[in-house]
Amino acid sequence: MSKLNDNQSINKAAPRSWSDYYKAVANRPPRETLLTALANFEPENEAEPRTAIDLGCGEGRDTVELLRRGWKVIAIDSQQEAIERLKNRCDKKTVIETRIAQFENIDLPSDVDLINASFSLPFCKPENFPELWHKIVSGLTTGGRFSGHLFGDRDSWAADSTMSNHTMSQIEALLQPFEVELLSEEDHPGKTALGHEKHWHIFHIVARKK
Repeated sequence: MSKLNDNQSINKAAPRSWSDYYKAVANRPPRETLLTALANFEPENEAEPRTAIDLGCGEGRDTVELLRRGWKVIAIDSQQEAIERLKNRCDKKTVIETRIAQFENIDLPSDVDLINASFSLPFCKPENFPELWHKIVSGLTTGGRFSGHLFGDRDSWAADSTMSNHTMSQIEALLQPFEVELLSEEDHPGKTALGHEKHWHIFHIVARKK
């Protein structure tokens, strides 16, 4: 459930590589989808602080940016090491809630301003994805935003039956409850963060709940 770097990731078939992944992506900047969502909040002049869930927070590259901007953050990941690394990056005075949870067991609060899921949702098992997406949509307040990524059907990992991949039409259906602010597609060969060859088919998403 840990998040994957834009155009870079790890092989889920080797769980020990999560540690290697965290080391490979250490100190990288927040993802552009998160920055786009944050920029879209700025003109709205809502009362602060806002609340965000970082779903699949990994070592915390997005969480740290949210905290830096004064957001309240609930950071969730299935890997204890990810949460420990995140805590080590946070100032001791920072107020942050962390949870260790699998997608199939996750419980999300309601009336959240932002749910960020950078490269984590594809690691939800297909049979659990509809319920997870329902929880994401239900958890957002009206005017709240989702920022994150989904993998397309031409991604190399679409052959893995434990991962969730989507066509463009399926993603458009998922986004019906939203005003889409960003929906861009990547479809090209590349490498993972650990240097493995891979074909990437990625959808970058920012959407505001109607």
